[in-house]
Amino acid sequence: MVNEELLDERLSQIRTSVLRLIKMKAVTREEFLANPDNFAVAEHHLRRSLEALFDIGRHIIAKKGYGKPENYKQIIEKLGQYKVISPDFANKIQGMAGYRNRLVHGYAMVSPEEMYGIIENRLDDFHEFCTVIAGYIEKQLVERTDRFAGNEP
Repeated sequence: MVNEELLDERLSQIRTSVLRLIKMKAVTREEFLANPDNFAVAEHHLRRSLEALFDIGRHIIAKKGYGKPENYKQIIEKLGQYKVISPDFANKIQGMAGYRNRLVHGYAMVSPEEMYGIIENRLDDFHEFCTVIAGYIEKQLVERTDRFAGNEP
């Protein structure tokens, strides 16, 4: 059974970190690049958001019996395959897997300019993911309530 509380906690982590990143959008590109702390904070919150996103995916896949993904990209693929998220959205965000690995293993190659570009252009993907997963959680709760009440679909 999917642990809705765990999923809610991870969604909260994503939302908190993305809100910090959104606040950084108020800083001009020049201001962002001039202060190395901006990059460090942005990197931290982006990495936390990605880790929480993949934790959510792994948990759903494991608890629903959707197989054992061998890497982060397969987590996104399986979420799309089993329609936890739409296949189109899965295709759109599967690059997050590579970026997570880059932040963790290839961190020296991530530039402040690149990080600023992500803040400017890609945070909506996290919002969409959170919205879809919140809907998934709600659907799971309704199905469980219906089963408990004897209203098996």
